[in-house]
Amino acid sequence: MSLTGILTQLLGVAVAVVLAPLFLGWVNQCRAWLSNRSAPPLTQPYRLIRKLLHKDAVIADSASPLFRVVPYILFGAMVTAAAIIPSLGTNLPFAVAADAIALVGLFATARVFISLAAMDIGTAFGSMGARREMMVGFLAEPALLMVVFTASLICGSTALPTIADTLAGRSLAIYPSLAFAGVAFLMVLLAENARIPIDNPSTHLELTMIHEAMVLEYSARHLALIEWTSALKLFNYVCIGFALFLPWGLARGEENPLALLWALPLLVLKLLLAGAGLALIETVSAKLRIFRAPEFLAMAFMLAVLGLLVRLLLGS
Repeated sequence: MSLTGILTQLLGVAVAVVLAPLFLGWVNQCRAWLSNRSAPPLTQPYRLIRKLLHKDAVIADSASPLFRVVPYILFGAMVTAAAIIPSLGTNLPFAVAADAIALVGLFATARVFISLAAMDIGTAFGSMGARREMMVGFLAEPALLMVVFTASLICGSTALPTIADTLAGRSLAIYPSLAFAGVAFLMVLLAENARIPIDNPSTHLELTMIHEAMVLEYSARHLALIEWTSALKLFNYVCIGFALFLPWGLARGEENPLALLWALPLLVLKLLLAGAGLALIETVSAKLRIFRAPEFLAMAFMLAVLGLLVRLLLGS
């Protein structure tokens, strides 16, 4: 375990935790500009988290210890995921403990816990949101796995740092299999992070909300951790997309630590472009009815499988 690897690991996790709310603020700003509305401050997510941390928590009398501990579990799961994903470099000592398949399982674990917490109080909104969340996860996880398998067939590994290192070391080329997988991944990203067209993160309408329905009973520090976790999850998914489809600019292997100084501004540039693109997609898209969500995710799964078949049958 080299000093460069430890530095890359710690810096990658720190950047993810610190920049995640800022990235969410950038997406919200772009959405406001594209909708011809006054944009909130870029630091609005930080302000919200700070305000919530200074409030006193209000917890229902029927809440079990699980309800109180779930926000900490969710935040820990997303920080652990950030340690596996190569956001700045591929020399990640912690990444050998888990590959991309385990990463999908980590996201699934977080989903199970937030769903259990939503049902713990016994409210109608919490149970409704938990059922919808599990439905979305049940359909999105297979599509995400197919995307990972497509990239692993090209690179010969299911470890994200190895995949990113292999693709970054190759000359720029168009892989039809990765093109199909990229579209499928984008659809999964929107669904898994409660974005339009599957969910609207800014609504509290009974007929439309999924994620918000599960966290209505949380307040203060617990809600602050959940909001931070949501931003970190979106950041992690975007970085997974960078590792699979835009791995260039990462500090590869045992390169000089100064390579991290070059990787950081490139990551920020990618995040700026990704945030603007995500906001554009959400602005021009309409919110789907909840019963149309399975069709949306079934299409993502079909595209991911098509990419896998293109790689297996055509080798491209």
